[in-house]
Amino acid sequence: MAVYRLCVTTGPYLKAGTLDNIHATLVGTCGESPKQRLDRVGRDFASGSVQKYKVRCAAELGEILLLRLHKERFAFFRKDPWYCSRISVTAPDGSVVHFPCYQWIEGYCTTELRPGTARTICQDSLPLLLDHRKQELQARQECYRWKIYAPGFPRMVDVSSFEEMESDKKFALTKTAPCEDQGDNPGNRYLPGFPMKIDIPSLLHMEPNIRYSATKTASLIFNAIPASLGMKIRGLLDRKGSWKKLDDIRNIFWCHKTFTSEYVTEHWCEDSFFGYQYLNGVNPVMLHGLSSLPSKLPVTNDMVAPLLGPGTCLQTELERGNIFLADYWILAEAPVNCLNGRQQYVAAPLCLLWLNPQGVLLPLAIQLSQTPGPENPIFLPTDCELDWLLAKTWVRNSEFLVHENNTHFLCTHLLCEAFSMATLRQLPLCHPVYKLLLPHTRYTLQVNTIARATLLNPDGLVDKVTSIGRRGLIYLMSTGLAHFTYRDFCLPDSLRARSVLTIPNYHYRDDGLKIWAAIERFVSEIVNYYYPSDASVQQDSELQAWVGEIFAQAFLGRESSGFPSQLCTPGELVKYLTAIIFNCSAQHAAVNSGQHDFGAWMPNAPSSMRQPPPQTKGITTMKSYLDTLPEVNVTCNNLLLFWLVSQEPKDQRPLGTYPDEHFTEEAPQQSIAAFQNCLAQISRDIRERNQSLPLPYAYLDPPLIENSVSI
Repeated sequence: MAVYRLCVTTGPYLKAGTLDNIHATLVGTCGESPKQRLDRVGRDFASGSVQKYKVRCAAELGEILLLRLHKERFAFFRKDPWYCSRISVTAPDGSVVHFPCYQWIEGYCTTELRPGTARTICQDSLPLLLDHRKQELQARQECYRWKIYAPGFPRMVDVSSFEEMESDKKFALTKTAPCEDQGDNPGNRYLPGFPMKIDIPSLLHMEPNIRYSATKTASLIFNAIPASLGMKIRGLLDRKGSWKKLDDIRNIFWCHKTFTSEYVTEHWCEDSFFGYQYLNGVNPVMLHGLSSLPSKLPVTNDMVAPLLGPGTCLQTELERGNIFLADYWILAEAPVNCLNGRQQYVAAPLCLLWLNPQGVLLPLAIQLSQTPGPENPIFLPTDCELDWLLAKTWVRNSEFLVHENNTHFLCTHLLCEAFSMATLRQLPLCHPVYKLLLPHTRYTLQVNTIARATLLNPDGLVDKVTSIGRRGLIYLMSTGLAHFTYRDFCLPDSLRARSVLTIPNYHYRDDGLKIWAAIERFVSEIVNYYYPSDASVQQDSELQAWVGEIFAQAFLGRESSGFPSQLCTPGELVKYLTAIIFNCSAQHAAVNSGQHDFGAWMPNAPSSMRQPPPQTKGITTMKSYLDTLPEVNVTCNNLLLFWLVSQEPKDQRPLGTYPDEHFTEEAPQQSIAAFQNCLAQISRDIRERNQSLPLPYAYLDPPLIENSVSI
């Protein structure tokens, strides 16, 4: 008689435990054990419990290959989900095999787990294990299906496939939310005073292992209630018309101010702060260094000489590498929207900036259209104060549109959704790349589903607050993807191509490069451990299917994008994985977390403009300026969204935090520990630097970076 000892850990979440019967079967190279119920005196599988059981066999089973968990009905109780964290099996000879699970098991079904040792398909030779990989991927590909949202968009998850599973399969999803807590499904509803309809089905009708936990769901909703209710009580959400004076905007978030939002309110109209935001604001990727001026921006030396001062000229500054351009060409043909029944307007400006001898980036000239001419004047700092302020505000509106639609939603949310989908569809749980990437896919499919159901849907918030609306959003994102390249995706390459490596006080660049390097070292250790040669990469059919699916579904097979459709060396794999992890974590934090800070003062980030761009100088008044800015209700609806997405809900997992131990070998565990130590040092350096800054830059402080796109 051989006795195997099982140690079963149930997740610590609310309602992670189950009353259903759990049976186990061990499968080894020399046979398999009888199916045996895991039962002991008292409650089994309670939330957070660690319980031990024995499985008896007639003889030893050899090397343990699989652990089967059979979940069956207990008496007449309803189906009771179970979150199994991990199981360890101690063999008669004392050796221990760890089986990571970390998933919800719903309904009555059999779940097969492999030992935690990561293995590529090339390392499996037994037909049983090869068949297990194949069946696992077939089941996931049936569950996670691709869907076309709009022409030219990255493909996304088809949520209807989960609903079909609900009705067609015996292990159908329950109507409750099993991730930590459960609740009723009341259907679509509004929060008190909130302008967005909260689509409850989009929160619940998701495959359970990608669904928001109840903690995250509740904090997401309750973060919104105080601000939205306060606005509703004061009538701001329903008030149409212009702001009577700029100071009135200060009262929108009278109880939700931050140090940065107050700093922005005080300094927003200063040229130095206007330039600062290109480096350390929420869209720090727009600047390109110039060696010569484009023909579409005919700025002369005489125009800018008063700002440049004596001893230099425009040509000299170009040769020194001190002239930069922010070009919003992508907005030139964007459709426009109507808000409150009124036509809105869009500009496609060119903004020329100069890095002065003191290391301060200043705007030199602004042209509000891509086509120069008499009706498209070039605005200068020497113009009258309100003309220059209006020109800068038009640029800030363009910043808003490009940032929200492309830098933020397209390049982090949508692309990271495609990475998540391909990982779930093409890599089995035992694959080392799956284990590496899984923490960086957490909740991404869920948050994007919510966004499509509440923000991007027809008559959603995008249609209610932006000058381009949903049609413009679709145009902007499809155009943006058509021009997005692998170079843009990889931070060091992007910085080099944009000629911005030497600008001082570029904290996004400095912090981002440190985090990129830390991720790269970590990924390199993992990849080199599992892929010792070029052949090991080339012969991994699952890995090649994964990268090929990303190329086809995220980048629509566009070879000019430069994204790989196959990987040939460990070095190529390291760079690709580094870029994915960086963009799913640090890049999203950089372009998301500061939205309330920089947008709470609406003139700094107007979502729409109600008058056309000025065609002459000298006619701007404070009244015409206020009549150009968004109306009161549009402003408030947009600022509520800024507030919501900038408040990281509970259930956060910072970068480098891996509470689920998918890697069980010593080498990757050591790499994880080294990665965490490196991030801790980066955090100490950032916090020390920030103590001497008038405006601290903390968006890339590792403890404040979420592992994944989850909000």
